[in-house]
Amino acid sequence: MPGPSGSGAVNRSTLRQQIADALRDEVLAGRLQPGQEFTVKEIAEQYGVSATPVREALVDLSAQGLLEADQHRGFRVHEYSVEDFRGIIEARSLVVEGMFHALESGHNGYQNLDVPRVAAAVAGVRRRGEEAQRAADAGDLMVLIGYDLRFWRELSALFGNPYLVDFLHRLRVQSWVCAVQHLRHLADLRGHLWSGHTRLVDALAHRDTAAARSIVAEYNAHSLALIERLADG
Repeated sequence: MPGPSGSGAVNRSTLRQQIADALRDEVLAGRLQPGQEFTVKEIAEQYGVSATPVREALVDLSAQGLLEADQHRGFRVHEYSVEDFRGIIEARSLVVEGMFHALESGHNGYQNLDVPRVAAAVAGVRRRGEEAQRAADAGDLMVLIGYDLRFWRELSALFGNPYLVDFLHRLRVQSWVCAVQHLRHLADLRGHLWSGHTRLVDALAHRDTAAARSIVAEYNAHSLALIERLADG
């Protein structure tokens, strides 16, 4: 009976991912706060599903650094320090630098913007950047996070290495989780959030890696200074 069995496996896998995505969004929104504890049973009851996909989803989020597993007490939301944030920024900077190096050395499809498929992909990334900028200017954090994650995932995908895409996405989720833990203390986020997405795309479209590096350095300095200031109260 391979058909039904395969379908069941796919459905469970999909449910596992849906639960993981929903819980990740709860953490990013600050509704699940640092140090907050919960059990597999509590989450399964909340979503009206069986324990198995919930346990798998929680294990996945633990592997991504968003949760901590406790053998006797279930799971808790990981609490990131400012030092953690510095380390994440350094790690994601190294990954982005690898992208720039690939662009300079010509070892990726981003080089040939005359190819319609590549040009269309770059245009799509720029649209994500425009949406991210609008959300940042409006101080709409959750909309910004959604578009920002899509922006960086699609931008990194242009460099043709799926391992790089997944690793950078994980780092960016972690950096947002850390940032949200501090940004939620601001009543109005307008004027506080970085919005240089389209400048970065435009620099890369012109193969101006010097400008792109400057934009990313500006972004990292802005983010770190903001989180350090908020952490200091």
